Amino acid sequence: MKRKVGYTWRLREVMAQHRIFTATELVPLLRERGIDLSASQVHRMVSGTPERLSLQVLSALCDILACTPADLVTTTAENAGVRKTATGDLPTPPSNVAKLRPRAARILPDA
Repeated sequence: MKRKVGYTWRLREVMAQHRIFTATELVPLLRERGIDLSASQVHRMVSGTPERLSLQVLSALCDILACTPADLVTTTAENAGVRKTATGDLPTPPSNVAKLRPRAARILPDA
């Protein structure tokens, strides 16, 4: 059985709980911890859902926000739907299959 996994990035929510409302407020806090990201990189991390994130950045965010990685990332996992096969769904073949076969063409000369 296949599983479908996903995650939700909750950085903005956790920031709001700590009264940090803009990405620019986060930039100096990250720099204090040795993370040198531009304002636009921090904005993308706050406003979107990152596909990749360094553990250094994650650790710094957890330190700044006094939280755990589980507070920033919630995961989901569910069983993927089973694909249906075509067996049993096919119509029954006609009883007179010979009528369905093509006939050889006869070419007649022009008269």
